[in-house]
Amino acid sequence: MTYSERLHPWVVIRLLPQAMQRGLGGFPHERLHQDMQRVVVARFRNRSDAEGHLWALKRLMPDAEFIIVFDVGNRIDEES
Repeated sequence: MTYSERLHPWVVIRLLPQAMQRGLGGFPHERLHQDMQRVVVARFRNRSDAEGHLWALKRLMPDAEFIIVFDVGNRIDEES
């Protein structure tokens, strides 16, 4: 995880329509742990900024699905 990514832990993610059509159910955070295709749209320093961006994206693209996650940066395959 880069220094810039560590400074901006709040992430807006777009769940791609192709992955959503497979019929995966459950809550958005559960779907992230499945084999979902996702794209990082933007990173923010605080949740409020991420929610404001999410609100604008939902107005511009009402059929797309977005979620906000807090990226702690601890990956299993990453050495500290």
